Amino acid sequence: MSLLHATCVAIGPWAILLRGPSGSGKSDLALRLLGRADLAARLVADDQVEVSRRGDELWATAPAQIAGMMEVRGVGLVTVESEMEARLGLVLDLSLPVSRMPEKTFYALDGVDLPLYPCAPFEASAPDKIALLVRSLDEDILRS
Repeated sequence: MSLLHATCVAIGPWAILLRGPSGSGKSDLALRLLGRADLAARLVADDQVEVSRRGDELWATAPAQIAGMMEVRGVGLVTVESEMEARLGLVLDLSLPVSRMPEKTFYALDGVDLPLYPCAPFEASAPDKIALLVRSLDEDILRS
């Protein structure tokens, strides 16, 4: 098992790992995803994510002491509905520069490669871009 400084949100059957340094916008972006009724997003973990390998899959959970809680900057610690666990399908790096046409890259964790994309978390379109990336996990919609 690995403990990561990240936030994790489940959308459909997939969990999205948001990683970046403190203050990079992980919780802010997660909060905006949770507020989108069309995505039906659910929090898995905020600030720390436990990741374990099961066969060829990675699964995310929250450490017991922070399960169901989220730190909202300017508001404080709040309780939110959450998933106990979710299968990771995608990693978004909030510290990488975002190019117009990013190269396809992967994030390797415990011997499993996950698609890795740069993300500008404070852009208004960030939740829409994430919805497209999640859709790409089930459908071949990316042409790059």
